[in-house]
Parts: sequence; structure tokens; C-alpha cells
Amino acid sequence: MANIKSQIKRNKQSASARERNKGVKSELRTRTKNAIAAVGTEDEESALRVAVKRIDMAATKRVIHKNQAANKKSGLMKRINALREEL
Repeated sequence: MANIKSQIKRNKQSASARERNKGVKSELRTRTKNAIAAVGTEDEESALRVAVKRIDMAATKRVIHKNQAANKKSGLMKRINALREEL
């Protein structure tokens, strides 16, 4: 455990940020799964739109890097397009 006052404060800040980021990343995974599961249904467009929006918001809030957000969106679109081809 740290003895220095500023390091104790920094540890508390890191812990709270980690909890906040964990929730955002969990939501990203959930929204992505929902978008993939919605392929072929009437709410496909809205699920995809929400997933992309959450990815962009996570990048804006710097929970994930902007390049990682671009990679996630690209991978999601590739996967959804492949599922559309199968149908």
C-alpha cells in the first residue's frame, strides 16, 4: 500500500475509473451481440445503429482508442454482412 498522499488518491481514482470503464466495455459486448442476433429481424437496423453509437461514444469518452473503435465497427459490419449473405 502506498504511503504517499497523492499516490493514495491516484489509486482511488484509478479504481473508480476502472469500474466505470468495465461497465462501458460490458455494454459494448452486449450491444454487439444484440446486433448480431438481430440480423434478419425487423429491428436489425436499430440494433446495429445502437451498437455503432455505443462504440463511438466509448471512443469519445476515451474508454477505448479511436482506432480500436474503428476496428470494432469494421469487424461488426463484416460479420453482419456475412450473416446477411447466408440468409
